[in-house]
Amino acid sequence: MVSVSISVSQVVTSATASDEAMEVAKKSLFAMSDTEILEGIYATHVVSHEHDSFDVRSLFSITQSIIKCSKQIIDNIDHKTTNVTEPIGVFDYLIQIMLNLKPMATQVYADTRDGITIAPSFSTPLCLLKSIIREVPCKAPGEENAHDATLKILNKVSKYSWEAKAVLALAAFSLEYGEFWLTARHQQSDQLAKSVAFLKGVPVLLKPENLKQRGQAVAQLNNVIMSTLQVIDCIFELEKLSITYNELAPLISPSLLVMKKLQTYMKLKQLFQIPTEIMEVMKTLIFFKDNVNTTILDGSTKKPVHIDVLRTTNVLLFISSLDISEDYISLLKTIYDFTKKSNEYKIVWVPVVEKWTTELQVKFETLRVKMPWYTVGQAGAHIAGIKYIKEDWNFHGKPMLVVLNSKSELQHSNALRMISIWGKEAFPFDQKKEEELLLSLRDTWFTAVIDGIHTSVTEWIKQEKYIFFYGGDSVWTNQFKEKASALKNDDILKRSKISLELYHVEKNANNDAGDDSFNTFWSAIETMFHIKVSSKQIDDVVRQVQKLLSYKDDKSGWAVLIQGRRIVTIGAGSTIYTVLEKYYTWNQQVTITIENFGQVFEQQHKEEVVKIGHVCSCFSIPSAARSTLAAMICYECGNLMEISVRYKCCHVKK
Repeated sequence: MVSVSISVSQVVTSATASDEAMEVAKKSLFAMSDTEILEGIYATHVVSHEHDSFDVRSLFSITQSIIKCSKQIIDNIDHKTTNVTEPIGVFDYLIQIMLNLKPMATQVYADTRDGITIAPSFSTPLCLLKSIIREVPCKAPGEENAHDATLKILNKVSKYSWEAKAVLALAAFSLEYGEFWLTARHQQSDQLAKSVAFLKGVPVLLKPENLKQRGQAVAQLNNVIMSTLQVIDCIFELEKLSITYNELAPLISPSLLVMKKLQTYMKLKQLFQIPTEIMEVMKTLIFFKDNVNTTILDGSTKKPVHIDVLRTTNVLLFISSLDISEDYISLLKTIYDFTKKSNEYKIVWVPVVEKWTTELQVKFETLRVKMPWYTVGQAGAHIAGIKYIKEDWNFHGKPMLVVLNSKSELQHSNALRMISIWGKEAFPFDQKKEEELLLSLRDTWFTAVIDGIHTSVTEWIKQEKYIFFYGGDSVWTNQFKEKASALKNDDILKRSKISLELYHVEKNANNDAGDDSFNTFWSAIETMFHIKVSSKQIDDVVRQVQKLLSYKDDKSGWAVLIQGRRIVTIGAGSTIYTVLEKYYTWNQQVTITIENFGQVFEQQHKEEVVKIGHVCSCFSIPSAARSTLAAMICYECGNLMEISVRYKCCHVKK
């Protein structure tokens, strides 16, 4: 029984091996990470354009028959001795559904013997199977032994397809496994079987005391074997279905592109599971399989280059529709100039267009001319991996910058957000760097995200001035401006050398996207919200952002007071306005100086908020991707907020 369990743990859990993998094998298995183990296995695979040298399905059919017959023998012994039953889990249930699918067309084989489907030209790869089983040593079971044997076995099957590797490993195991149980079944009636069974230790295993002791192990081993068999069978069933769909392609030409995208999606899913050269991922992401032109445009020379230029580099994928502003291009030009010297980072524009028109083609060419980095595709071309970009990277039309390293490992799902705040200080644009930068933001976060909204604002911040940012409907903003302007020109403030400026966050009446302070301002605040929430940092900064967002659509007004880069207070229009109205009362209670004006104003505002009592918030993030939505706590009452399209507080007054 020991030798059988060793065989399963070492043969069935294998993949492939090569010289590079053998180097990895020298390192203790327990000292290696999952990534190192996968790299060792994946590196052994020899990419071959030749077909497998034997009929894989015929070998699998024979293997399947051996294992199922062996299972019947085990079940008879198992139920008589241990009463162990196998529960049907969710995975087994799904497998059963898959196995019960009836494809519209299947491949026909010429010879079927007792339920075993064998191709007429099938030749058993006996020498290879014997060679594989010889690599399974008779050592005590353990992960180290299994890993070493795995790499040795996979060396022998390195040139075969992944499906063939799995079948060969299982077939080699079934050769030993089936012989073991065959002799167990016939040892009482056949002298030859009895002798072979004796050499294999069958009588020892079948002793009642051993069966009682090892019955559970036999049942568990049997479950592992059957699960492995079902998975491989499922792979072949999926292949049959793909053959069926390919045969129907001429009849469903409108769906052909969808099918190709689905195939690309599944391939990308597999590629991103293991370290893969970035160039191979880019080929799959951008080009359809039948596209022989694998070139991209070098924006610096305006000439096409082979996609090989991305080999061994980190890639910044700028993914967008054609509705992008000059601000994004200007922002990335700064990063392009910063990274082009080292040649370690390449920016690649991936334009996403569902349906091309002549107008969009012209717009594409206009945008591409402005970009000095690489651009994929031509006007009218479609991106092969659009499904993956939308579903796994959560692209919903808004520009994003996906960062991949040279092994195609995701470093950041959207670095555009933090680059828009910190610029080249965000280098190397990964998640770790973003977390470091976020930790540095406390009461200066507001100016970090809105700095640059207007040249005057930038200058006021540098001069450490007090600044009121305010918004709301025209009635309230006019009233606020009148009161705030009076405060700005107050003699006490002037004598104290307190400089106060006003900035109205308003929508542009002419709908000029290039001069819309409203959208620019709130987009920056939403950006900060995305960064903090996606990084799971729920702190005072998030509560301030949440509070400010709740005022976005509030017609009754809002205001933020800052001094230089530091936030003084954030409040609703009613409370801020009341503080301004009472200025001539509270300025008599304390001597106003440039140092304490902010503290005094904040204290007066807190007192007004306490008088009114808390009002629970409600705010929306229209551009929020599903992956960034997170539970929020109401900043007023501390209760959980319900998440739908909008965040709104679930607080109920007692």
